[in-house]
Amino acid sequence: MTKIETPDNPKDLPVAVIKNMVSLATSGFGLVVALAWNEVIKKTVQEYIDPWLGKSGGIVSMLIYAVVVTLLAVFVTMQLSQMQKKFEKLSEKFSHNKK
Repeated sequence: MTKIETPDNPKDLPVAVIKNMVSLATSGFGLVVALAWNEVIKKTVQEYIDPWLGKSGGIVSMLIYAVVVTLLAVFVTMQLSQMQKKFEKLSEKFSHNKK
């Protein structure tokens, strides 16, 4: 969820506006990326799974689609979490060496 920041000092308003714009734009692009992957996965299921299962495989295709999307979301989230931890450690190490 995007956190909107409100500055305490009016002088910080331009920076806060830019930070909020970046945050909102990033969230918007994230949605566009998710929708693009959604279409790719749907099309893949339609092209490769549906013909294999036949006309009666509608619910099975939907289940396969849901599982693929869930696995992809879990994998990406885990990778991003690991990357965040590495960068936090690196940042902490860098700031500690600077003192």
